Amino acid sequence: MIHRNTVEFEVTGDYALFSDPVMRVGGEKCSLQTPTYEALKGILSSVYWKPSLTWIIDAVRIINPIQTEVKGIRPIKYSGGNDLSYYTYLKDCRYQVRAHFIWNENRPELSDDRNEHKHHNIARRMIERGGRRDIFLGTRECQGYVAPCVFGEGPGCYDNTAELAFGLTYHGITYADEAYSEETKGKLSVRFWYPVMRRGVIEFDHPQDCPVTRAVREAEIKPFGIEHGNFQGLNEFGGEVN
Repeated sequence: MIHRNTVEFEVTGDYALFSDPVMRVGGEKCSLQTPTYEALKGILSSVYWKPSLTWIIDAVRIINPIQTEVKGIRPIKYSGGNDLSYYTYLKDCRYQVRAHFIWNENRPELSDDRNEHKHHNIARRMIERGGRRDIFLGTRECQGYVAPCVFGEGPGCYDNTAELAFGLTYHGITYADEAYSEETKGKLSVRFWYPVMRRGVIEFDHPQDCPVTRAVREAEIKPFGIEHGNFQGLNEFGGEVN
């Protein structure tokens, strides 16, 4: 389904490391074979983000073949000094992404900012300019780049692969300000699902449709507003903040 506020873009990078955050605490790190919902959402949030809206990743298209490269890394140990670890990265990454946004119903105080036309146009301009902040493919050391594209256009390595399943996989994190049910309110929850690639395209389950959800801990919604000192409403030139 194509939504009227849909955006489409291509993200590329020499390396990527997509994984469950639990697997990044220390020691060896190994990337999943495909981008996670949370990683793509983070990329799009780096392109354009507002607390009044929530990005929904609809699909990703895998363009280049899935291949890995192992690197010897000397990370800093928690006790001091350096250690030696092997990180397994995806290499020569290129993906097409389709997404749209919905209003964040957990922030009624920002309801005056619900101008779909404005946010859609800003997001499209930010994609054309490569994003507002640096783009990373999973981790800080994996620099990425975004550009506009037409989803599905051009040849892909897996266009003739009928179906490829990846088993139970990390989907993303539900923060307190994006809670969608009574079970996720006031909590930080982690989600898992069963991705299947068809003709090179993975269509993501929406967060509320993920078959496995686990609450990690209690969490509170960070408030926004003039009274909290983190939202002024007007910039120094007297204009509305976009």
